[in-house]
Parts: sequence; structure tokens; C-alpha cells
Amino acid sequence: MAQRQALSAKWSKVALTWLPFADAASAEIPLSRLLRLSLFQVSVGMMTVLLNGTLNRVMIVELGIPAWLVSLMIAIPLLAAPFRALIGHKSDVHRSVLGWRRVPFIWFGTLMQFGGLAIMPFALLLMARPELFAIGVAASALAFLLAGFGMHTTQTAGLALTGDLVDDERRPRAVALLYLALLAGMMIAALVIGGLLAHFTPTRLVQVIQGSAILTFFLNVIALWKQEARSAAIASAETPRPAFTEVWQSFVAEPITMRLLVAVGLGATAFSMQDALLEPYGGEILGLSVGATTFLTGGWSLGALVGFTLSGRWLSRGMDALRIAGFGAVIGVAAFMLVIFAAPLGSPTALLAGATGIGAGAGLFLVGTLTTAMTLATEKTSGLALGAWGAVQTTFAGLAIAMGGVLRDLVSSLAVSDELGLTLANRATGYATIYIIEICLLLATLVVLGPLVGQTPAAIRREGRSFGLTEFPT
Repeated sequence: MAQRQALSAKWSKVALTWLPFADAASAEIPLSRLLRLSLFQVSVGMMTVLLNGTLNRVMIVELGIPAWLVSLMIAIPLLAAPFRALIGHKSDVHRSVLGWRRVPFIWFGTLMQFGGLAIMPFALLLMARPELFAIGVAASALAFLLAGFGMHTTQTAGLALTGDLVDDERRPRAVALLYLALLAGMMIAALVIGGLLAHFTPTRLVQVIQGSAILTFFLNVIALWKQEARSAAIASAETPRPAFTEVWQSFVAEPITMRLLVAVGLGATAFSMQDALLEPYGGEILGLSVGATTFLTGGWSLGALVGFTLSGRWLSRGMDALRIAGFGAVIGVAAFMLVIFAAPLGSPTALLAGATGIGAGAGLFLVGTLTTAMTLATEKTSGLALGAWGAVQTTFAGLAIAMGGVLRDLVSSLAVSDELGLTLANRATGYATIYIIEICLLLATLVVLGPLVGQTPAAIRREGRSFGLTEFPT
């Protein structure tokens, strides 16, 4: 018996050492329960792969839909992102006869996810038929809107539920554990969906997307089951709520606030402009299959996981958060150069390495800038600081995705019609132009960030606190 207990303690120690953020668990909320709760993040990761990876390549290459329209479709779910603060607030004060606050939001978010994915494949196939194009566009926009609002509603309420279940000390690590589940879900979904769509047919597309809808429903129900206790407590209406102008003035009084937000906007644009183009680039320019290009999203996810892990290690050692963000921008520049040279070299390996580097750079940049925003927040401006960071990040990312598709189509049409000269008269010119713009934006980001390095509160570096992000971007 004693030997078995010692062995159990040994394996527990190993788990806490090697499993990221396993110390988020407690006697009240064991690791198994947290891992089950994290399944809603797995479903969100699967949907992210579908919306931002597989479907944009299928629509552009297999279905022949213009890239500008595809980019606009992919950007539709981002319209829901600015409403996440409102969704979270509504779940905070929601009154239910069953005594739940978060469960109704997760449930209705799941239904919207399911509904959007259920009608999506048929809507996309209608877009490929000229006589039904208008109906297909309307149905596809509805499908993407439902999927986007459902994904953001489920995720916001799910993260809020995690905050309810875990105490203050463990909450950042618990939410970070959920973010790792998101990345794991993206990588697994990229591998599985890529394998299933290796030989593309319209029937297989319907099967994969509707299968994802069913799996999303069951994953979220399992994640939700018996997580939130029923309570008769009612949110107090007497809680002090300072005016927005008062809080905002306090926040922008920090000397580096506006410069930081400019850097966040530039970086978000730089890393997001290629989101709807990376897989089509592999398919159209390098001739890769649907399955092969889906692995690019998996590579991005792996890179983001590496960036997240490195950020945690460096922050725990007291490194300046903005220096980490700068490293992310530098890695992004190198990664985009690899992607550009993949075309003349005809190298899928270089493209995969570039996609992985983009993920790593984006992960480092997001962690560094968000950590800085958290250090700027005071007790009265915490929500505003994170909300301002999220609003800038989401808005510029959405605009960049839409703008990337439009610019690619414009430049490609000019190139193939010999308007830019014989040397540039190929389809790769449009893609390369986008990647060059992103490199320039990252260099501009470094210029903006440079003077801020070392300006963040010294307490973070001096204390060397362990890494945990209560509101990590998802």
C-alpha cells in the first residue's frame, strides 16, 4: 500500500512537472474535471481550423470562389468578438429559474455553433453554382455569423465559468490550461480534417463539416455536464460602477498606453493579413492537396504552442514582456520570408516552416503585449485595459483578413494581365505582395515597441511571477 502511494505521488510530481499548468487543479476542482471542462476549447479549436484554414482553401481552390469574397466570409465571425465583453457581463448578471448563470449561454452558444456548421457545407456548394450564387452567399453569411457568435458566446461563458470554479490563485493557470486545450484542438483537428479531405469531393465536404457540428455539440455537453452548481444568489444592483469616461481617463494617463495600443494594432494586422491566404497559397502556387495544406494550420498551432511555452518560461525568469513581443515580431519577419521563398524554391517544407514560425511569432507577440496591458491596469481599469487590448487586437485582425483577400485579388489580376511587367506575371505575385506588406508592418511594430522596452512596471521583472493569463486571447 505504501509503495503504491509512493508511486502515485511520484507520477503526480511528474505530471505537475511536465503537463503545462497542471498545478491549476485543487482538491475541490481536480485535474480530470478541468480537463473535461476544457473540451469546449477543443471544439472552438476545431471550428477555428475549419473557418480560418480548411474552408478558405476549399472555397478558393476547389470551388473557385473569389478570394476577396472568401476573406469577407472568414472575417464575419470576428464581428462577434467585440461583443464578448457584453456577453460576459450578461452571463455575470443573468437570472435563471434553474439557478444557472453560465450554462444558458454555453448551451445557446453551442446551438448556434451546431446550426452554423449544419447549414454551412450546402451554402458553400450553392456558391459554386452561378445560378444559385446569390442564395449561396446569403446562406453562407448566415452560417458564418451563427458559427462565429456561437463560438464566441460559448468560449466567453466557458472561460467565465472556469473563473467561477477556480480560486484566485489558480485561476490564471487554469485559463492558460484551457488555452493549451484550444491549441491542442487546433492541431488535432488539422491532422484529422486534413486526412479526411485528402481526396476532396463535395460529399466528403458535407460529411466532414456536419460531422464537426455533431462532435462540437457532444464535446460542449460533456464539458458542461455538472460543472456549474445551481444557486439562488442574485447579483447585487448596488455594486459601484464608475463612469466610462472616468475609467478611460485614468487608463490613458499611463504614458505608454496609446503607443502600446498602436503597436498591438500594427502587430495584429501584420500577423492576420495572411490568415485566409496561407492554405490557398500552398494549393494554388505549390500545388498541394487539401490535406497537405491543412497541415499548415497544424504547423501554425504548433508554433503558437511553442511561443506560448517560451513566453511563460521567459516571463517567469523576469524578462521584459515587450522584449518578448519584439522577439515575436522578429521571428515573424523571418517566417514570412520563408513563405515568400517557398514559391520560387518549390518547397513545401519551407512553407510549413514559415507557417510554424508565424504561429510562434504571433504567440510571443500576443503574450508580450497582453502581459504589458495587464501590468498597466489598476484595480479600477483592469477590465478596461484588457478590453481595450482585445478591441484593438480583434478589430485590426478582422480588417486585415478582409483586406488581405482584396489586395491579393487586385495585385494578382494586374500581374497576370502583364500590367506589372513580364517578371511579375504570375499568380504568386499577389500572395508575395501581402507577405511583403506584413514584413513592413512588423518592422514598423518594432519601431513603435522599441522605446517602450524597459518602461513597463519593474515589479513584474523583479518578482519573476509565474505566467498565467486570465484573459488570454482565444
